[in-house]
Amino acid sequence: MNMKTLRFAVARILLAAGTLWIISLFAFVIIQLPKGDVIDAAELRLAGRGFYEGLTNEERDTLRSYFGLKRPLLWQYGDWIYGVVFKIDFGPRPHYDVDRSSDFKERVHRGLGFTLALLGFTSMLIWFSSIPIGVYSAMRRRSGDRDLSLFKSVGLNVPDFLLALLLAYFLFAFFGWNGGGLLPPEYVNIPWNVWSVGKVVGMLQHLIVPGIVLGAAGVAKQSSLLRDALLEEIGKRYVAAARARGVPEWKLIAKYAARAATVRLIGGFRSLLPTLIGGSVIVSVVMNLPTLGWWMVQEMVHEGPDMYLYGSIFLVLCALAVVGVLVCDIALAAVDPHVRLKRRATRQPAR
Repeated sequence: MNMKTLRFAVARILLAAGTLWIISLFAFVIIQLPKGDVIDAAELRLAGRGFYEGLTNEERDTLRSYFGLKRPLLWQYGDWIYGVVFKIDFGPRPHYDVDRSSDFKERVHRGLGFTLALLGFTSMLIWFSSIPIGVYSAMRRRSGDRDLSLFKSVGLNVPDFLLALLLAYFLFAFFGWNGGGLLPPEYVNIPWNVWSVGKVVGMLQHLIVPGIVLGAAGVAKQSSLLRDALLEEIGKRYVAAARARGVPEWKLIAKYAARAATVRLIGGFRSLLPTLIGGSVIVSVVMNLPTLGWWMVQEMVHEGPDMYLYGSIFLVLCALAVVGVLVCDIALAAVDPHVRLKRRATRQPAR
C-alpha cells in the first residue's frame, strides 16, 4: 500500500468514524424519546403478565441509581456506547426481570454471530455466482441474455419475503426439508462458543436457502454490472487489435477486461451492502433465522418496549453497513488509482 492509498484509507476511516458517531447520537435520541425509562418499561411488562405487585418509590430510585439512569444524559450516552462497543452489552437490564436477563449475553452473541454468518455467506455467494454468470452473458451476448433473462427478472422483481416463502414451500412440499433456523435441532441448545465439525456443516447447510433468497437480487445486479463492464471494455480499439492478432476471447476478458470489471463489481457491491443488511431482517423473520433483526422483531411482538435493545441493534446493523462500505472504498482505491486521485484533481484550478 503506497502513501496515496494510505492517506485515502485514513480519510475514509475518519469519515466512517464520524458517520457512526452521528448514527449513535441519533439512536440514543430515539432511545430517550418514549416516556419513562427501562425501569418503567420492565414494570409495565411484568404487570401485563398478571403476577407483579409493583415496586416502591425507594426501590425504583435504588434501581435507577444502580443502572446510572439518574446521571446526566451525556454520561448515560457514554456508558451505553462503551457497553455496546467493548462489552457487547445492549443497555441496562433490570435484575428483577430474571426471565429476560439470565441468558441475555448468550442471545446477543448468538444473534450477532448468526447475522455475520448470514451476511458473510450471502456476500460470498453473490461474488462467486455473479462472476461466471456475467462472463457467460458477455461472451454469449444474445443466447446468454436470453438464457439468464428469467433469472434476472426473478432476482430483481420478486420481493425477498415472497421468494423466501415460495422457496421454503417448494423445498418442504417436494423434498420434505424444513429449512427454518440456522442450526440442526441437535445443536440448537448448545452454547454459541462451543463448536464442532458437525455444527459448522449443519449451519452451512441451513445457510444455503436464506443465502439464495437474500442474494438473488444482488447476483442479478452484479452479473448485469459485470456484463456491461466486460462488453464496454472488449469493444475498445486496443482489445480489437489484440483480437486481430489472434488472442483468444477468454484471454481478452481475463487480461484486459478483468480490471475494469473488478472496479465495477466493487462499486456495485458498495451500494448493495445497505440493502443487503436491511433485507436480512425481513428474510430472518420470514424464515425464522435467529439473527439480530429477528430477535428485535420477536422482542417487539412478545415482550413489549425495550428501547435500549432496539437502539443498540439499530446501531450494530448500521455499523455493519458503514464498515462494509469502508472496506469496499479501500479495496476500490487499491484497484483503481482514479478513485484516490479524483478528489485531488477536482481541487486543481482550471487553466
